[in-house]
Amino acid sequence: MTSADPVPAASGSALFGDDPDSVIDAQAALVKRKGFLDDIIDGIQVGIIVVLFIAILLAAIFADSLPTIFPATKPFYDAFISIPTVLRTLPSFFLALKDHVPRTLDEAHALVDLFSLWFHELLQTIPYKKCVIVFSVVTYLWEAKLDLRQRDRLREVRRPAAIASFIPRQAYLEANAYGLDKSSLALVRNACMQIQTYFIIDRDLVPLLWEYVGDMMESYLGLSADQEILRSVLFFIATTLISTVTTLPFDLYSTFVVEKKHGFNKQTVGLYVSDTIKSLMLTFVFGGGIMAALLWVILKTGSSFVLYAWGLMASVQLLAIVIYPTFIQPLFNRFDPLPEGELRTEIEALARRLGLPLKKLYVVDGSKRSGHSNAYVFGFFKSKRIVIYDTLINQCTTEEIVAIVGHELGHWKKNHILRTLLAVQLQVLVIFYSFGLFVGERRMYNSFGMDETPVFIGLVFFQYLYQPLDSVLSFATNVLSRKHEFEADAFSKKLGLGAPLRSGLIKLQIENKSVMNPDPMYSAFHYSHPPLVERLNAIDDPEVA
Repeated sequence: MTSADPVPAASGSALFGDDPDSVIDAQAALVKRKGFLDDIIDGIQVGIIVVLFIAILLAAIFADSLPTIFPATKPFYDAFISIPTVLRTLPSFFLALKDHVPRTLDEAHALVDLFSLWFHELLQTIPYKKCVIVFSVVTYLWEAKLDLRQRDRLREVRRPAAIASFIPRQAYLEANAYGLDKSSLALVRNACMQIQTYFIIDRDLVPLLWEYVGDMMESYLGLSADQEILRSVLFFIATTLISTVTTLPFDLYSTFVVEKKHGFNKQTVGLYVSDTIKSLMLTFVFGGGIMAALLWVILKTGSSFVLYAWGLMASVQLLAIVIYPTFIQPLFNRFDPLPEGELRTEIEALARRLGLPLKKLYVVDGSKRSGHSNAYVFGFFKSKRIVIYDTLINQCTTEEIVAIVGHELGHWKKNHILRTLLAVQLQVLVIFYSFGLFVGERRMYNSFGMDETPVFIGLVFFQYLYQPLDSVLSFATNVLSRKHEFEADAFSKKLGLGAPLRSGLIKLQIENKSVMNPDPMYSAFHYSHPPLVERLNAIDDPEVA
């Protein structure tokens, strides 16, 4: 990749002297410098290479005798040896599949019944706990690999030529430094969470907590532990509190160290505590209520619960779209009408031009907590509202803000919100259908140390099993979201706002210290928005209108 910046000198006064570039050179040195965490990462990578080399060497020396001499290697040896056999059978498998493609509705029903029978037989042989541990570890390793690829990009101190003309070098380095600090925290946090997950599964802590909640119901509340819905809600509250406590150190460090260091955090400790308490109360009330309703539906409808549960959650999602911005978000932020002036006039004119039934135009005090900025449109039918963060008003010109609002209106005009809702509901339907295949399998509960088969605990175990599919669906969701972002940019450009949208996106990228040269694989799996360069290239493309 071509770069536009020279490599800083290795030594001498030019690197940290009093010349105008000394601050930038110091920032570059900070980005390049590796710390203790990087030494640990390098050590782990070297260790993995050494282990793989030893494994290959042992396999070459002992061959078929390896599982006998080292019994612990048998599962890996068997899996490796079976690969050629699997590859050889693939052609015949696909030929057989082709021959069994249903040609009539009756044949399709018969094939579904056959698959269902085969799958239920398969469920009787699955080593559930081992599968969950393997899925969890593989998912963690994949995410860690992506994080390390991104971390390597953040170590770069020279701007790519594609952004050198409009991104100052200091802004580029500051964004990379911010990204590295967030990356370091994420690596430590994810490692701790993975260790926690392993112990929860391996030590059967879920059934232990379930029993404890039942004992508390009988001992302190005088209630029967057989009340499954109430017991599940109390279990949910207990796990939420435990999760809050285990993640609290990372959240505090993120807010009061990383975000403050890079000039974003505006929260006081008192405000943070207040927000945390409010969030917990809302989670207990709404989360517990929704869970109780969902469990009631599943228990009442039995094996045919899928469509009923899906309908309930679809209703909840639509209701949340109305309730959250109207009643819940005002508990955390103040929403004031945007003052009269040029900005309000321009936005209202744009709304009239597009036929948007604009009822309210708000400015929200986002600066109360953070220096990050945003704008969005919400509401159903004839009641649309536009919300603009005060930080956005401070960072951009009137024309740029109007262009950004034009982008948000593009999401409305092209039905992106409806498409996203449908995609989410399709994902929910897939989850419930998949859960329906497992929920009645007593062997799954037994493998995790459960003698009972409560629905909510089955859902907890299923979430672990669902991880691989969830990763695939999350990637697909990001692909759809990025497509929508390109379309919304093109819509704003078609309104004649391409130039201010371009400059506004650059300003937001700089002000928010967003990563400007992300790793392609990392951004594909984690970014719901396209990288800046891709968006600017699309805006500059004369064929995009």
